[in-house]
Amino acid sequence: MSTTTIRLPEDLKARVAEAAKRTGTTAHGFILAAITEKAAQEDLRADFNQVAEERYARIVASGQTIPWQEMRAFLEKRLAGNTVPPPTARKLVR
Repeated sequence: MSTTTIRLPEDLKARVAEAAKRTGTTAHGFILAAITEKAAQEDLRADFNQVAEERYARIVASGQTIPWQEMRAFLEKRLAGNTVPPPTARKLVR
């Protein structure tokens, strides 16, 4: 395991120590958990952005989309428990 040194302002160091104490862990454990949580959150954000970019590229390439009014109506019916076919994508007309 590698070692990384971080410099914390005294007030943050005290807050970390108090939070660690409340959660029954050490300051070291608390900081590791916080870094792990933040890294996982960033991984999820990167995955989300990649999927969004891929979907947008498909829309641009095909020119097909579903108008929001139709998608919203579909989703509302599904939420109400109805079985309805999904709307069909078509060329965007402007």
